[in-house]
Order: sequence, then C-alpha cells, then structure tokens
Amino acid sequence: MIQNQIPLSFPQIEREEKEAVLRVLESGWLAHGEYNQKLEEDFARFIGVKHAITMNSCTSALELSIKVHGITGEVIIPSFSFVATANAVVNAGAKPVFCDVDIETRNVTAKHIESCITPNSKAVIVVHYGGQPCAMDDIIALCEKYRLLLIEDSAETIGATWRGKQTGSFGIGCFSFFPTKNMTTGEGGIVACNDDSVAQKIRALISHGISSTTFAREKAEKPWFRSAIMAGHNFRMSNILAAIGYYQFKKLDKMNHERQCLAKYYDNGIKEYSLPVKIPEVQEGATHVYQMYTVRVMKHNNRDAWVHELWKNGVGASVHFDPPIHLQQFYREHYLVKCPLPNTELLAKNLITLPMYPSLSKQKLDQVLDIMKKVMVK
Repeated sequence: MIQNQIPLSFPQIEREEKEAVLRVLESGWLAHGEYNQKLEEDFARFIGVKHAITMNSCTSALELSIKVHGITGEVIIPSFSFVATANAVVNAGAKPVFCDVDIETRNVTAKHIESCITPNSKAVIVVHYGGQPCAMDDIIALCEKYRLLLIEDSAETIGATWRGKQTGSFGIGCFSFFPTKNMTTGEGGIVACNDDSVAQKIRALISHGISSTTFAREKAEKPWFRSAIMAGHNFRMSNILAAIGYYQFKKLDKMNHERQCLAKYYDNGIKEYSLPVKIPEVQEGATHVYQMYTVRVMKHNNRDAWVHELWKNGVGASVHFDPPIHLQQFYREHYLVKCPLPNTELLAKNLITLPMYPSLSKQKLDQVLDIMKKVMVK
C-alpha cells in the first residue's frame, strides 16, 4: 500500500510560529502567559464576544460550559459527531440525549432538537459539522422557548458565519485547535462567552479552582498567594501552544479562503467527472470554511471498499463519523436512544472525507479526482 502520498490533513506551520515558539522557550515563561492573553483578546474581538479563554481542548470547554451552569439533567446533542461531544456531557455529570441531523447539511436543526425535548431537558449542544454553521435562528428561538442553555461545539467552524455572525457567538462557543482544524496549537481549545460570571468561573476551573493566573499575579504584592474558590482541574493551555495559536490566528482568514477555493475545485471536478457521490450542500445564510470536505456515496455498500481503494492509491481519505456516538459500545450499553436517528445512521455508512488543507495543491487535487474516477467509475 502507498502510504499518505496525499494526506487527509496537514497543518500549515510556518516561520512565524516557529520563531514565536523559540522566543517563548528562550524567555523561560512556558506556562500560561503573554501569548495566552494576546490570543484570547484577538479571538474574542474576532468572534464578537466579551470573553475568550484558552484551554487544553474543545472537550474541556464543552465540559466546563455544562459544569459552570450546574446542569445534571438532559443535554440534547447530535449523535453524528465525534465522541468527545458526549464524553463532555457525561463527565460534567449530565445525561446525553441523541438527536438526528439533516441529511444534506449533516447539521442538527430545530425540528430534530425539538423532537427530543422532555421536562428534564436543560441544554442543547449544536455541532456545526465540517465547517458549516447550523441554521441558528430557529435553534435560538427554540432554546428561548424551552429555556435551554445553548452551547455551540464550533470545533470544526472557526471563522464560519451564520447570516454574517460568527459561530460560537450565539451561545457559549467551544473551539478546537487540534492539528486537523482550521487553525492549530497542536492540542488546545478556547471557550467564548459574554457572561462575566461564567467566564470568571471557567478561568478558575481550568486552573485548579484558583481565580488568578501565575502570569496575572506576577506583579502583585504577594504573587505566591493562591486560594482555590472551587475544586478545579488543570485544563490550561501553555504559553508555547498559545504562541503557535496567536500566529495561526493571524492567518485564519487566508487559510479559510484557500479551503473554500479547494472545495469549489472539488465541486467542479466531481461534477465534470460525473462521480457517483453528492457534494456538500451549503445552505443559504451560511459561510462554509470546509474543515472537512465530505461526499456522500450514492451507491450503497460501496463506501468502505472505495475508501480502501483510495488508500491503496495514495489518497489519505477517511470516514467521519462511523460508528455514530449512539452505536459506540459505552453509549449503546448505558444510554437508550429516545429519538429515531435514520439520517445519522445513513450518513455514517455513506460519507467519505477527502484530503483538505490550505497547502493542498491543485496538482495534488487533480490526482485525487483522477484516482476517485479510477476507483468509482467502472
């Protein structure tokens, strides 16, 4: 087998990030520090919220968003997501309830959410899939109607907008900086919100329950004084990773634009070759930033074989998300499915994720399309 001639994803790390890391290493200030503050300020301004807090992962951001509100009831989430979405709910002490998604956008809708609401429902986590925002107007109205906390799993939509407004600014926004995402810190995430009290509690929870950071205490009269106001975690992001993120963020718009151009090239090539797959549908009002480019196989039972053939020919294709969360062992054994999930199960069996990253050349993309034609058109 030819391994990864054209990888599924590849982070765009350049000179600025490398020099910033070296500066941090030479400074000796490796833990939470100056670059965390810079990244948080820039990110909050970009999203359009009062607070952005860097941490070790989007999963932690989701968990703490539930925990700071004291939610122990039901949290409605799509099963068509990475398992981290459900893990965050369980580890926060709440109960996940799985809802279905739209077959075309792969996103939850207000209709799917409402079908799962019970008197025990306390929150909703919408997952903006693959770079495209959910249709937020109806979801916001639904959450207001039933008085549900709205949390956005925006791991895959950094820089995407719904009707001109950034994802992660409608509710509590949770973002991922994993290497496959639209910007990266290696491992890391951020939470965005407008509530001062929520932000203060989250800042304490990520740092052992202590409300001030070492960096913030540096010039205090007693910088060694640390008093926990709650039982917290160590969910902090280091100054090293924040330095990478600070310079990655400066390139976010450019990298997203490059992804959008590549997606259009994919769209046109798939149509030109008459490949038996359905391209992503972008709904009116949404900007899609293509954290993933996924196509739906229109011939049932061919998906797995085609993915293996793409691998054999050097294309690093993959599958997201099979199995969906409700069919994974832990959740299958411990949580009953209350709502039918036909679209979720169909998508899990028929989607293929194709290579997508800003530095992917048109020449390499042509190779992917040619190999897809060879594999799929007999």
